[in-house]
Amino acid sequence: MELLSSINGKRKRMATTTTTPAAKKKKKPSTTPIPTLPDNVILNIIARVSRVYYPTLSVVSKSFRSLMTSPELCKTRSRLGRTESCPYVCFRAHTGFTWFTLCRKPDQTLTNQKSKSGYALVKVPIPHSPDAFFSNLVAVGSDIYNIGVSESKFKASSSTVCVLDCTTHTWREAPRLPVELFRLSVSATFLDGKVYVAGYSLDGDKDSDPLKNSLEVFDTRTQVWDPNPIPCSVANAKEPCYKGASVDGKFHVMAGSKVFAYNAKEGRWDRVRPGMSTCVSSDSHCEIGNVLYSACKNGVFRWFDTQVGIWRELKGLVGLPKFPPDARVILGDYDGKIAAFWPEISSDGFPHKFMIWCAEIALERRTSCEIWGKVEWFDHVLSVPVTHTLVKAVAATV
Repeated sequence: MELLSSINGKRKRMATTTTTPAAKKKKKPSTTPIPTLPDNVILNIIARVSRVYYPTLSVVSKSFRSLMTSPELCKTRSRLGRTESCPYVCFRAHTGFTWFTLCRKPDQTLTNQKSKSGYALVKVPIPHSPDAFFSNLVAVGSDIYNIGVSESKFKASSSTVCVLDCTTHTWREAPRLPVELFRLSVSATFLDGKVYVAGYSLDGDKDSDPLKNSLEVFDTRTQVWDPNPIPCSVANAKEPCYKGASVDGKFHVMAGSKVFAYNAKEGRWDRVRPGMSTCVSSDSHCEIGNVLYSACKNGVFRWFDTQVGIWRELKGLVGLPKFPPDARVILGDYDGKIAAFWPEISSDGFPHKFMIWCAEIALERRTSCEIWGKVEWFDHVLSVPVTHTLVKAVAATV
């Protein structure tokens, strides 16, 4: 009897553990990152997280990685008012142009003593990025406009305009410039919903002066170029426009060694005091809060606004390391702070590598003639081959 009871017990256990063919079928994995939560709840949670942590979240699962790049997430962030300034850095290499964005390191914690910040430049998966130059790039909200894109390496002028959508990391074409401009002369800036583009072309008098300065205006809301270009009176200087910057709500352009400012409200060109061109021509400047900041080769930071009218040195900057001689330093607006990027030959036994450094500098205006900078952190954020050159850092709002 005991033996029979034991056999019957085994049969019952076998019956309960035996699975049917239908039960052997694998359940389909959930399409949502957190199966127990609805999609709209997940979007509202992730949208409240800073974008600098998105690379970390993207390694959690394929579902999270897909969510990080979804247009719905960008729309939710905008609806909740959670958009933020995000620096995008462009590099030029012999293989083409690549883009990176500043994020938190996915495999780094703030307790790791090897890192002072936990930040890194993460490559943005943008296929077939067109040629880019410092003055040709301008940020408009979540878009980065590339004015006068190269159509052929054998053609010096162009009217093509491409736009990088930073919510989807894809390029699209915008309405073309009304006139072809020399690509190296193009200078663009964004003011009051419009992109102002200065440059020169061969539309002038072929006998006396073949070069013609022009100023075109693009309305980003209507996506239409102004049919009546602004008279570019700097043509009287007999020198082509080739550099520009935005200061105090005015578009400043260089013509030779002279600088002129266009006042859009009054439709007037004004001559700017001498000396501004020395820093604008270096491509190491950015505008933050109606003030123009520039990094000089000797490691000194300077600032300029129309209220003071001359370049002044940015005070403070305690702890900022010295830049290597002749290093190309580029500045960007990082949510009202300066993001400075510069290269340095690797000291880890890799002579063919550049270490890209970044410093975040907070700004404080103490008097009308005095601005102080506080170095909040600096760190090595990327290593690239020495064939890579920093082009520009622009801040998109995403």
